[in-house]
Amino acid sequence: MNTNQPDSAVDPGVGLSVDGAVATVLLDRPDVRNAQHPAMWAAIAGFLESLPDEVRVVVVRGAGGTFSAGLDLSLVDPGQTEVEGSLVATLARSDQEVVDLIGEYQRPFVALADPRFISIAVVDGYAIGAGFQLALACDLRIMAEDAWVCMKEPALGLVPDLAGTKPLVEAVGYSRALEICATARKVGAEEAGRIGLAQSVVPRAQLDSTLADLVASLVAHDATAVRRTHELLAAASGRSLDEQRLAERTAQVGRLRAVLGR
Repeated sequence: MNTNQPDSAVDPGVGLSVDGAVATVLLDRPDVRNAQHPAMWAAIAGFLESLPDEVRVVVVRGAGGTFSAGLDLSLVDPGQTEVEGSLVATLARSDQEVVDLIGEYQRPFVALADPRFISIAVVDGYAIGAGFQLALACDLRIMAEDAWVCMKEPALGLVPDLAGTKPLVEAVGYSRALEICATARKVGAEEAGRIGLAQSVVPRAQLDSTLADLVASLVAHDATAVRRTHELLAAASGRSLDEQRLAERTAQVGRLRAVLGR
């Protein structure tokens, strides 16, 4: 099932589809290495926020052999302030208005963490800046063995602002996350797998089969049990041990009643 794109003067450049339990977000601007812009984020956010309950897995990938080169550079070009979503033009607003606008841009990155489904980024080529943060927004990452990621923002005098800092720290720890961001260096797939950024690193030709096997495994078990487990794990870092133990017990009561019919 293909979804309707929202009205916009700019082509969102993203394919959005649902096939049974699996939804797919395809960044589809291969001519600019799937560079991202606000119309794309709005389309993805609207799609994710309206997914039917039957969807259990969301796959995010890029067309043309690249995940995403990051932010569309026309948005930060002082000579292109008429471009829809121009960040240069946006700075004519108050600081609070800009903060609120960036919050709107963060919507799809936050939506990918919804425990109703498990999100998977399939990283081919490279994921830079906003592209890296989109991959980080997903629960799981599969990388081609020749792929790499990079948090480029500090090298441009900026900070990562698309909800990517928290999942990066949670994946690799504070010190490694700081080093990756402050140096803005490339992190190759082998290292990404070793430090916990990627759950699978495979030859490019095996990306599709690896994804298919993972999706099959993720949908093989009771949907509610997986979702409740997802919720428990996602919230664990923000809870004390006693709070997490209580959350486990509370969730288990509902599961026991459903399984045992009591």
